Amino acid sequence: MIDNSKDIIASASKKMKDAVRFLEEDLKTYRAGKANPAVFNSVTISYYGTDTPIPNAASITVPDAKTMLIQPWDRSLIKAMEKAIMDANLGFTPQNNGETIRINIPPITEERRKELVKKARTAGETCKVSVRNARRDAMETLKKAIKDGMPEDVEKDAEAAVQKEVDAISKQIDVILANKEKEIMTV
Repeated sequence: MIDNSKDIIASASKKMKDAVRFLEEDLKTYRAGKANPAVFNSVTISYYGTDTPIPNAASITVPDAKTMLIQPWDRSLIKAMEKAIMDANLGFTPQNNGETIRINIPPITEERRKELVKKARTAGETCKVSVRNARRDAMETLKKAIKDGMPEDVEKDAEAAVQKEVDAISKQIDVILANKEKEIMTV
């Protein structure tokens, strides 16, 4: 039997890193009191019959920490973008001058900050569950590999390597969450 423990470890590691990347992308969409164009990634409009995220149909600039400007590539989309932003309930009131949409970022309340921290922690726990699932799958695959002829000491070393990766990824998730929590709670 060929030693494929490295493949099993690499596969588990990739799944874990993908979960962390997803968490990081998700946390970017949380509004923490300063201008961040990523909050519009999940807001879609109908653009030539296709649901399209606003950043794919306009240029979004941040002239200062409390303002964002959205300049649609097609001016006929301004009303649709304005409505989509209002419907998304992001806490913004878009101002339309006929060519661009100006978004003034209001300060967020202490209650909203606490809600965002709670939401971030939930997302972090979901990420950790994904990491544990990847570990479980790797461990099961390693156990099956023993039956297929993998030496037991190779399997034990591979289990230790997977656990080491899980520990490192868990610490990384904790750091990401701590940084996001600090960003959200900073007034």
